[in-house]
Amino acid sequence: MTELDLDAVEAGVRRGDRATIGRALTLVESDLGRHLERSQELLRRLLPRTGGAIRVGITGVPGVGKSTLIDALGLHLVETGHRVAVLAVDPTSGRSGGSILGDKTRMARLCREDAAFVRPSPSRGALGGVARKTREGMLLCEAAGFDVVLVETVGVGQSETEVADMVDCFVVLMLPNAGDELQGIKRGILELADLVAVNKADGDHVAAAERARQQYALSLHYLTPTEPAWTPEVRTVSGRTGAGIAELWERVEAHRAALEEAGRLAPRRAEQAVRWMWRAIEDELSRSLREDPAVAALAAQLEAEVRSGTTPATEAATRVLARFGLSR
Repeated sequence: MTELDLDAVEAGVRRGDRATIGRALTLVESDLGRHLERSQELLRRLLPRTGGAIRVGITGVPGVGKSTLIDALGLHLVETGHRVAVLAVDPTSGRSGGSILGDKTRMARLCREDAAFVRPSPSRGALGGVARKTREGMLLCEAAGFDVVLVETVGVGQSETEVADMVDCFVVLMLPNAGDELQGIKRGILELADLVAVNKADGDHVAAAERARQQYALSLHYLTPTEPAWTPEVRTVSGRTGAGIAELWERVEAHRAALEEAGRLAPRRAEQAVRWMWRAIEDELSRSLREDPAVAALAAQLEAEVRSGTTPATEAATRVLARFGLSR
């Protein structure tokens, strides 16, 4: 990407210009070293304008209808006066490194709304299906005046901790008739949920969705809530017909109100920011280590030794870190 005039980008983001927001997000998402300092300066300037949005993470297994539900939810929010940003994290192609889905056609109706902004971004293999720079993208959207930010994750059964650790409310979508093979995935995700929504509760699936709602409500009863001020709830919804969408959002707002009343919203966000700082440190250390020429030369030798069984993996790791200048 060409060098950007930060003053112009800052002004464009502040007035909510879509093209400028897109360019700013591209800058923030860039892995190039020369873009890092500029993206950090841009975020530093915009930081005072952030924090005003309701941050919602939405996850679920593939096929649960995340994009269809977000499309319907986003339209409902726009109709009720909100400005909505959607950061839709796509799976990453192992060959190109780009988004596999790569477009906005999954939320075609919402994309046509002037008060909405949809941004697909490649996950690049990040844990939990969340793009490495999703949090920074969320801050940019807040600075642009969006008062609701929805983060859609890949939802492939990996740890969803990262998205739960950057939003105010974590919504988990479930299917009315999910098989036993998904139970292990569900249990781990349910432990992070603030709200559970059984999607596709329409047509012949209404009764099954209600049975699933009751089962998930019972399961949540035995799990420790993520916040003492809030007991997770289960709702039935249909992204296709819009049934239950308004009620689901009402519970999102109720969750936020409960956190604010208990004095937990600000401390929760502060704790998230500190944890994100450490994650950024870990990412940068990992990148620097892998790009170090001395480490690369030694790592190739040690990988062969580990494969052959002549060197323990832990010893190899210690030697790599020592070559990089990190040792106990």
